[in-house]
Amino acid sequence: MKRSHHCAQLTKSDLGATVALLGWVDSIRDHGGIIFIDLRDRKGLTQVKFDPKDNATLGTAAAHLKPESVIAIGGKVVPRPAGTVNATLPTGEVEVAAEALEVLNVSETPPFPLDDVGGDKVNEDLRLTYRYLDLRRPKMRKNLQVRHRAAKSVRDYFDAQEFIEVETPALFKSTPEGAREYLVPSRIHAGQFYALSQSPQQFKQILMVAGVEKYFQIARCFRDEDLRSDRQMEFTQIDVEVSFIDREGIYSLFEGMLKKVWLDVLGTELKTPFPRLTFHDAMNRYGVDKPDVRFAMELADFSEAFRASAFKVFSSTVASGGVIKAINAKGLADLTQGETKTLEEIAKSLGAKGLAFIKVEGGEWKSPIVKFFSDAEKAALTTQLGIADGDIVFFAAAPWEKACAILGRLRLEAAALQQKRSLLTLRADDWQFLWVVDFPLMTHDEAENRYVATHHPFTSPVIEDIPLLDTDPKKVRGQHYDIVLNGMELGGGSIRIHQPALQKKVFEDVLKIPADVVESRFGYMLKAFTFGAPPHGGIAFGLDRMVALLCGTTSIRDVIAFPKTQKGQDLMAQSPTPVTAKQLKELHIQTVMPE
Repeated sequence: MKRSHHCAQLTKSDLGATVALLGWVDSIRDHGGIIFIDLRDRKGLTQVKFDPKDNATLGTAAAHLKPESVIAIGGKVVPRPAGTVNATLPTGEVEVAAEALEVLNVSETPPFPLDDVGGDKVNEDLRLTYRYLDLRRPKMRKNLQVRHRAAKSVRDYFDAQEFIEVETPALFKSTPEGAREYLVPSRIHAGQFYALSQSPQQFKQILMVAGVEKYFQIARCFRDEDLRSDRQMEFTQIDVEVSFIDREGIYSLFEGMLKKVWLDVLGTELKTPFPRLTFHDAMNRYGVDKPDVRFAMELADFSEAFRASAFKVFSSTVASGGVIKAINAKGLADLTQGETKTLEEIAKSLGAKGLAFIKVEGGEWKSPIVKFFSDAEKAALTTQLGIADGDIVFFAAAPWEKACAILGRLRLEAAALQQKRSLLTLRADDWQFLWVVDFPLMTHDEAENRYVATHHPFTSPVIEDIPLLDTDPKKVRGQHYDIVLNGMELGGGSIRIHQPALQKKVFEDVLKIPADVVESRFGYMLKAFTFGAPPHGGIAFGLDRMVALLCGTTSIRDVIAFPKTQKGQDLMAQSPTPVTAKQLKELHIQTVMPE
């Protein structure tokens, strides 16, 4: 049979029409010998009736159908009897009285329910093993549709802005300064390797030298790093580079893109311009450079208040140049011993020696350390943190960056506990975008005793800070920016270095990369810059993360058709797998198994 309609198309206007439908058996119901089947395709459901009074053979065949089998149905559109109309379905006022049935493929019993309620309760590994069944679920099908619409919206936006999409190579050269790479051995060039591209960064800058001026690409990228809910070894980014642009131009351009995507996909009008927060302020107030600003609980500094404190842990920290910071987790004075222990272990994992806190219950401050606090210190805490009965205050005494990081993590954990107790509501559709700007260009690697690029080594310093490269690199600000939404980094970029002398100086004098290594890894790029490279900048957005937020899920695995597990495995195709000795010999390599 040739399909005449899809399974969400038939309405009362089609009454009396003879139709042909194709799809999967969603459910089967026997009502006193009359068989009802919900037939499903990618558009929706239609109810089909098999009445043995009309065709006994057809009724018998329908009774033996199995869910998820693929069938073709021919029949006439008739009204549903009074009292059986389903107002939740577009096709809920009609049904098809079957006159023909063709079984195209019989299904085995699925290993888990294919509805959203039952499917969500299934272990994720089982879902990924049978991913082709998991993707039949309405929620997963919707996620793929959202991903498609988001990608189309992005392409339409940049096309209207006169950008051109250019594909760059997936096989690149190894540049080990960034994340760990996937290496690909060359059969033709024995002992030599390609690397799967971590990003099109160098190619898109070369495209600016080539005069393309406005480039974008929805690019596949690869990084051999530990996986989590918002990270995959192969991922997709919206990659953009523009010539003759400054940071303000970047902000405006990408706010426009996000406005269009949210309007096209969700029908939501975003307010622009987005707020901006410096890196220092983000860390100082929220303890992280990608803050979730949907809730307050900001970090407060009490270094001066405790400079002369009788509590020596605090006063000695301040005397040695550290800080005392605190947060008020309102309403959490009833934390269980287990919950408190978990928070303590988290603090210790970030470098804290323990977890100092004060609970306020029944008007009394409860803590082993509170006996050391003066009335003035208590007053400072109460005034600045708004302490009330039922609250718990957490402290961090450490160097500034460590103290911020400890409390930043505790802030998120406390918010999760507040949600669990219905003390805090964080809506997934409360779209709190912000730009984080003015990152330090360099950070100092204590282990290697050298500076490393905070973003990447192609980021341009803020112009007035360039002289500090020679005297105090850690004070140099980079023209780097991140776009953050509800505590998730959606993307990041920078204005790039386009002068070969400055780029060479950053490589060799600041990052201390030997000249011969610079030449082997980046020589072609430095040479390209000598042929009239324009000023340029760009950004890369994580498409997977953006779609996950649009779909209201915390895991990007839910919006990727065939993701890897947290252990980097494809459970459906059962990869990775060993390869034959012949394959390895052709590639001139041997494997060495770990002991």
